[in-house]
Amino acid sequence: MLVQMELSRILIHERKPEQLIELRELDPNLQSPRSFPIVIGIVEAAAIGRRLEGIEAPRPMTHDLLGTIIEGLGATLEAITITDLIDGAFIAQLSIARPDGHLVHIDARPSDAIALGIANNTPIFADDSVIEQACVMIPPDPPSTDDFTDPNDHRRH
Repeated sequence: MLVQMELSRILIHERKPEQLIELRELDPNLQSPRSFPIVIGIVEAAAIGRRLEGIEAPRPMTHDLLGTIIEGLGATLEAITITDLIDGAFIAQLSIARPDGHLVHIDARPSDAIALGIANNTPIFADDSVIEQACVMIPPDPPSTDDFTDPNDHRRH
């Protein structure tokens, strides 16, 4: 079963190459939605952050190029799905609707898929089995950590 998710946080550690994004169940009726982190690279984290804030890169990035190609072919990105977790690596899939209505599924890294889809509010889903394997229960008000900088936190000192 697929569960709709949302990108809830980007956690950037300024002294490490690994960054985190966190996906959380998108269900307003849940008191404690399930969530899970995905480790990504700094380039992908920066691309996702820029796209969330609507900042144009000085030249098209790979995600912009792929979006332009999809659009140029008359297709649309319908969904991003986290389909599997194998040996600690998440597997994602792009669901692209061709002009003839046929849906094409293309494997992708979750960070690339999210960077591509986030600017257009493309829905993100995760297979329930992936959530069960990777989930972290989130308390209503998660504690902050000094190890990471949240670029969405505008309360910086």
